[in-house]
Amino acid sequence: MSGKEHKVSVLQSCIGKAQNLQNLVEYSTDSIVSKAILDKQAGTITLFAFDKGQKLSEHTAPYDAVVQILDGRALLTIGGEDVEVTSGQIIIMPGNVPHSVAAQERFKMLLIMIRA
Repeated sequence: MSGKEHKVSVLQSCIGKAQNLQNLVEYSTDSIVSKAILDKQAGTITLFAFDKGQKLSEHTAPYDAVVQILDGRALLTIGGEDVEVTSGQIIIMPGNVPHSVAAQERFKMLLIMIRA
């Protein structure tokens, strides 16, 4: 891609149609499943389903990320502090702060990252 081109991805089943987020991504044994709903230059919206025991190791992203738990509960570590987030709750992981995600039980989350 050239400097001005950018991949645009949209989950077609969501265009102009109401969808249940929990039904758009399924759990898979011993896995983390992700499904991009929207991927544009300005940001991304991604669904995740974590099986029990799965985790994303500590990393840093340059932008704020909004996490909404859709099912179950997640253990997030943000800047060295553990935070349990449960179904229906939302949290912001600030940009440039190390964070990780762990599944002490199965959970689904929506991740929204704005790149500006």
